[in-house]
Formats: sequence, C-alpha cells, structure tokens
Amino acid sequence: MKARILAASLSLSAMAFVGLLQDEGYTDKAVIPTQNDRPTVGFGSTFHESGQPVKLGDTTTPVRALIKAQAHISQEEALFRKSLPEVALFQAEYDLYMDWVYQYGIGAWNKSSMRKGLQAGNYRAACDALLLYKYSGGYDCSTPGNKRCAGVWTRQLERHKTCLSAQP
Repeated sequence: MKARILAASLSLSAMAFVGLLQDEGYTDKAVIPTQNDRPTVGFGSTFHESGQPVKLGDTTTPVRALIKAQAHISQEEALFRKSLPEVALFQAEYDLYMDWVYQYGIGAWNKSSMRKGLQAGNYRAACDALLLYKYSGGYDCSTPGNKRCAGVWTRQLERHKTCLSAQP
C-alpha cells in the first residue's frame, strides 16, 4: 500500500499540470470567465508574472500563457506547502488541492474547510468539504440546468470523486 508523503516534499505532477491547463482552457484575449469573476488570460491566469492583475484587452500567446501559468502555480505551490506543515498527502490529493488553489487562490485555501480537515487528519472530511465550493458570483452553480457556471460545479464534483478514490 502506498504511504502519504509530507506535503512539503511534494510538487504538482506533470499530469495534473496538463489537466489543470485543460480544465482552465486557453484564451489569447482576456475574458471574464463567469459573472462577477476577475479577468483571466491564457490558461486562467488572473495575474501577469510581474504581479500586475490581468485587465480586459490584455493578450497573450500559447507559450507565454504556459510560462505565466507555471509562474503562478510555483508561487501558489510554495504557499500551499507552507500551509500544511506536518500534513502528509498522496500525490493525487496534492494535485487536486493544488488545482483548487489555482482556481480559488491561496487566501481562500488558508480559510478553507479542506485545509482544516487535512490539518486534523480527517481526509474524508477534507474531500467532502470540496462540495461546499459551489458558488460563483453569489450564484449556486449546483442548481440543475444552470447555464451560468455549471463548469464550476462539474469541476468540484470531479475533484470530490478523485479525492474519495484516493482514500485507502
């Protein structure tokens, strides 16, 4: 049986990086992906490498977008690892929570029920807490038939399923 490894020793897998980019989708011009969201460009980047926020009208290329996404992920990853001292994870858990951090941000992660569950050693509760994040712009994305932000809910369901399947 596989053992969990301290989060401080892990990094996002190549497979998870590609999956994250695929989930985010690519746009060469900045867009607002869901109502009341902030502008994103490339593969869901909300900030440029310089730290400046993305503005409508900003553009990128595929190569630049990959560089931007990797820079963003590297910064978030360092903060993510620091947020879980002495917490051990399976690679699949690390990858899915990093995917969540890329979407919602490290600030939301630090306040999240997932983080609290992991710190308490309650991995199942951390998985289930993923389902609490179903809102975008104040709208419940889990509402059947919604066309506003269905992808937000679909992504959470996928994360939850992956998380549960990683549990021993």
